[in-house]
Amino acid sequence: MSLEGEIKVGDTGPSQSGPAWRAVAASTGAFIVCFAVWMMYGVLVTFLVDNKVYAWDKASLGWLIGTPVLTGSLLRLPLGILTDRYGGRMVMPALMLVTAVPVYLVSHTHSYQGMLIAGLGVGLAGASFAVGVAYVSAWFPPERQGMVLGIFGVGNSGAALTSLVAPRLLNALTDNGASLKLDAWRTLPKVYAAALVVTAVVFWLTTDTRKPATAVTMRDRLAPLRQMRVWRFGLYYAFLFGSFVALSQWLVPYYVNVYSMSIATAGALAAAFSLPAGMIRVVGGWAADRVGARTVLYWSFGLSIALTVLLFPPRMELQAPGQGLMADRSGTVTAVSDREIVVDDVRYVLQQPGPAEAEIRVGIHEDDEGFHLMPKASFRQRPTVGVGQRVGKGELLAKGVTGVYFQANRWIFTAFVLLVGAMMGLGSGAVFKHIPSYFPGRVGVVGGVVGVIGGLGGFVEPILFGYLLAATGIWTSCWVLLAVFATTCLIWMHVVVRRLMTAQASTLMRDLDRAESS
Repeated sequence: MSLEGEIKVGDTGPSQSGPAWRAVAASTGAFIVCFAVWMMYGVLVTFLVDNKVYAWDKASLGWLIGTPVLTGSLLRLPLGILTDRYGGRMVMPALMLVTAVPVYLVSHTHSYQGMLIAGLGVGLAGASFAVGVAYVSAWFPPERQGMVLGIFGVGNSGAALTSLVAPRLLNALTDNGASLKLDAWRTLPKVYAAALVVTAVVFWLTTDTRKPATAVTMRDRLAPLRQMRVWRFGLYYAFLFGSFVALSQWLVPYYVNVYSMSIATAGALAAAFSLPAGMIRVVGGWAADRVGARTVLYWSFGLSIALTVLLFPPRMELQAPGQGLMADRSGTVTAVSDREIVVDDVRYVLQQPGPAEAEIRVGIHEDDEGFHLMPKASFRQRPTVGVGQRVGKGELLAKGVTGVYFQANRWIFTAFVLLVGAMMGLGSGAVFKHIPSYFPGRVGVVGGVVGVIGGLGGFVEPILFGYLLAATGIWTSCWVLLAVFATTCLIWMHVVVRRLMTAQASTLMRDLDRAESS
C-alpha cells in the first residue's frame, strides 16, 4: 500500500518520522477543535432556550441539537473517500474552512429555520474524524496504527473542552444571562469560527505536502462495503463511540433532574466523563497493538455490561405496608397520640420510626447528607382510629409503614459512569485497529462507514433514552438500553470468533492429513 507521496507502509526510517508525527499532532489538534465545534451547537441552543431568548419546545430543541450530529455522521463516508483520493493534507483544512462559514452564520440567525439550516453546516465538523483516520493511518505500518489512531482519537476530548468553556464564555458574554446583554451570545459562534480558520492554517503549514501516488476507481473503493465485517465493526462503534456522544449530552439533564445539581455543576461532571473517555483511546489502541483488538473488545464490552448493570438501581424513596397494630378486645378509643392509642383502659404503644426515617422523604432531595452504600429502611406505625371511635377485637388501630431509601450516591454514580466512559474509549481505539489491519488500502472508506454508523448511534440513542424515560418514568432506564446494546455486540463478536477458530482448526487438520498422506 502506498502512502501519501512516495512513502511506503514499511518505511519507518528517520527521514519520515518527523512528517509522520507532525501529521498525528496536527490531525489530533484539528479533531479536538472540530469536535468542540460539533458539540458547541447543543450547548448554545440549550442556553438560548433556558434564557428565554427563543421559545422553542423540547421537540424543536431536540432536532436542533441532533441535526449537527446527524449530518456530521452521514458525511463521514464521502469525506473518507475524498481523503483516500486526494490526501488528508488537502481535505482537512478545506473541511475546516468550509465549516467555519455556517458556524459564523449562526451568529446572524434570527429564526428556528435559520438555526436548523446553520446546524446542518455546523455538522460538517463531525466528519473530520474520517479524514483524520485515513490521513494518520497512512503514515504508519499496521503494527503501530492502533496506537497512533488512539492518539488521534484523543480529539474526542473536544467535547469536554466545549462542556467546560462554552457555558462559561456565554455567561461572561451575557453577564450571566442579563436581559440587556443576552444578544451577546452571537459572539460565541464567531469565536468558534475563528478557531476553525486558525487551525486550518496551522494544519496546512505543519503537515507534509505530498499527495497520493496512486488512483483507485470508485468501484474498488466501495468494494469493502459488501463485507459484513464492515457493518459489524460499525455496530461495535455505534455502542462505543455513539454511546459516548449520547451520554456527553444526556448526562447534563440526568444530573440536574436526578441529583438536583446546577447546570454548571452538571456540565463540569459531563466534561469529567468526556475527557478521560477520549484520552484513554490511546491506551485502547496501544493495547490492541500488543494483545490484539479482539482481546481489548472482549474486556471493553464485558466490563461495560457489568458497570451498566450496576447503574440499573435508581435513586428510590419507597413506602410499603408493614406490620400493623390490632385491638386485643372490643372497646372505645379514649386517646390517640403519636406514641400510643388508648382503648378504654388498655394502652397500645406505637412503634417509633428508626434513625433512617428522617432520610425517607418524598420528592427530589436538595442534597445528599451522609453516605449510604446500601439501601436503608425504617418502620413506623400510624394511627387509623380517632377518639370516641368504637373498635372491635382484631380491628386495625394503627397501620404499619415501611420506608425504603436508596441514595444512589452521586459520587458512586459518577465513578461508575467514568469507568463506563473509559471502557468506551478503550474499545473505540481497538475498533480502529481492526480497520487498517483488514482493509489496508481502504481506511478512508471503511473508517467512514464505521464512523457513520457510530455517529448515527450518537444521534439515535438520546431519542431512545427520552422515549424510555417517558414510558417508564425512570432515569436509569438508559443504562438498561446500553447494557442490552453491549451484550448484543459481545455475543455477535464471540459467535464470529468461535466460527473463525473452528474454520482455522479445520484447515489445520486438512493440511496435516495431506502432509501425512503425501
